[in-house]
Amino acid sequence: MTADMTKVVVTGLGATTPLGGDVPSTWAGLLAGESGISAIEEEWATRLPVRIAGRLRVEPSEVIDRVQARRLDRCEQIALVAAREAWADAGRPEVEPERLAVVVGTGTGGALTMLGQDDVLESSGVRRVSPHTVPMLMANGAAAWVSMELGARGGAHTPVSACASGAEAIAMGLDLIRLGRADVVVAGGTEACIHPLPLAGFAQAKAHSTRNDAPQEASRPFDTDRDGFVIGEGAGLVVLERAEFAAARAARVHAVLAGAGVTSDAHHITAAHQDGQVRAMRLALATAGLAPQDVQHVHAHATSTPLGDVTEAESIVAAIGTHPAVTATKSMTGHLFGAAGALGAIAAILALRDQVVPATQNLENLDPQVKLDIVTGRPRRGALTAALTNAFGFGGHNASLAFTAEPV
Repeated sequence: MTADMTKVVVTGLGATTPLGGDVPSTWAGLLAGESGISAIEEEWATRLPVRIAGRLRVEPSEVIDRVQARRLDRCEQIALVAAREAWADAGRPEVEPERLAVVVGTGTGGALTMLGQDDVLESSGVRRVSPHTVPMLMANGAAAWVSMELGARGGAHTPVSACASGAEAIAMGLDLIRLGRADVVVAGGTEACIHPLPLAGFAQAKAHSTRNDAPQEASRPFDTDRDGFVIGEGAGLVVLERAEFAAARAARVHAVLAGAGVTSDAHHITAAHQDGQVRAMRLALATAGLAPQDVQHVHAHATSTPLGDVTEAESIVAAIGTHPAVTATKSMTGHLFGAAGALGAIAAILALRDQVVPATQNLENLDPQVKLDIVTGRPRRGALTAALTNAFGFGGHNASLAFTAEPV
């Protein structure tokens, strides 16, 4: 069997998000149209033009051992939470350590540790800086901790591709299995950077919503009144397996990771480009052996920025058409940056598994430039056999993943 013919299945799902501390509660929140976005109550927020965020519904300190948690950045903590759930959901596969790999992407890594320890250094001196600072701030920390948790010796990788990181990690997991380098890969993304400095930077760039008086209505993808994204935090990981390996242990399969497309724009550091997005989606379809008409559902990146939403909408039309049912769940969770693509993948997988697409919230007036079938109001049920999820990031990073339903 050649590498590009290897079937890869998803056997485990794990997440902690602004809607819930695990996948079932997050999925229930998406289907119910709940919002995980709220006002930032800390005093430091009063001096910022942005005072809203998508905070975790369940604190990792409720799950992670206290001693271990003190040695981990928040993004590492929540990666472990999601990894443990995904691994348990997959039935804890018995796999040779050298055939088990980990890929956990992130946009900022241990930003909270870096900024916090810098404050300690400035205010209290070098002797007060934590000796765990470097392992806590390094971007590869989450992948390293997950690999140690699971005993994975087939590689621990960290794509750092801004908001495409989580989806790119899953694409890399697909490659590792298809290239014969692993039988099982735990892949996804993590992010935790709700802090005055990132919020101030996004506010100065006019990228973040300032709808502080109505947090739950602030993230409004494709709506004419959108004014930017809302920062969120969370982690999402999936367990990928070579289909034959999963079948040999009679594993339950959520969906098939059929293909992936990763491209770069080489265009602008923050402005998206339609060409790169279209190529990513077409590559995902090509590697999956799918035609555009085969796709019934698209989980859009759709961050709620004026330019970004229109660019993606036009890209979806160009690459796939106007027929798929499209949803934008950042309207409920906010934008999880490096974890966004992984959470979008999980939502697309569950849509295929349960044959239902969550509704986009806060879409009251569809932007006339958006020529898509956006699911609004209530979740939409229907026959779904193939879905695509998008993740795009600053720097011109584009990642699209194609999933198909596992035949019953």
